[in-house]
Amino acid sequence: MISSINAVTLATHNMSRAVAFYQALGFQIRYGGAHAEFTSFHAGTGYLNLIAQPASRQWSWWGRIIFHVDDVDAIHQRALEHGLRPEAAPRDAEWGERYFHISDPDGHELSFARLLLG
Repeated sequence: MISSINAVTLATHNMSRAVAFYQALGFQIRYGGAHAEFTSFHAGTGYLNLIAQPASRQWSWWGRIIFHVDDVDAIHQRALEHGLRPEAAPRDAEWGERYFHISDPDGHELSFARLLLG
């Protein structure tokens, strides 16, 4: 039986730009940084990792990572304050979450969500 996801690793063409993006959203660096080939951020009890890739390595839309957070609106506001552009304002979904989506500089889609109380 699989008990949890420990980490997700995303490719980036520009580590310093990607690190700045994730720090603007509030992620804290565990290892690496703007000039590293590999960077790891804390994401609850797991990790979000970045790995540098050459410009010749291309990818297309692959899906979305969903992070549960305490305050969706605060994360959205933080993104705006740092000049980031979420796809839309947070909204309440029919499946019982409040959420918004944002793409990182390399096109990886992230969603920040909170379960709505019944």
